[in-house]
Amino acid sequence: MADATSRRTHTSADTDHTTERKNPSMCQHQPPCPSADSADRESARLVAHHPEQGWSLLCNGVLLFEDTGELLPDGRVIAPHRPLDTGQVATAA
Repeated sequence: MADATSRRTHTSADTDHTTERKNPSMCQHQPPCPSADSADRESARLVAHHPEQGWSLLCNGVLLFEDTGELLPDGRVIAPHRPLDTGQVATAA
């Protein structure tokens, strides 16, 4: 009869769980899109666009939200940066 110490139990240490999104190399075109860490990260190509849900996935792994906020692949949040004062927004004639 096997004693209780020889039984293997599964603990959270046995599995690798993370809340960080993986950033696979989605950018397969030339020239490559700017990285998620670069200042011009918003200029990357769209991979998925869901305006009905208010978000888009860019080629560099950045989730861009319609309020101009961003979620970077490493989990960092970029606060919305749209203009607050509509009086400063120029309109085309």
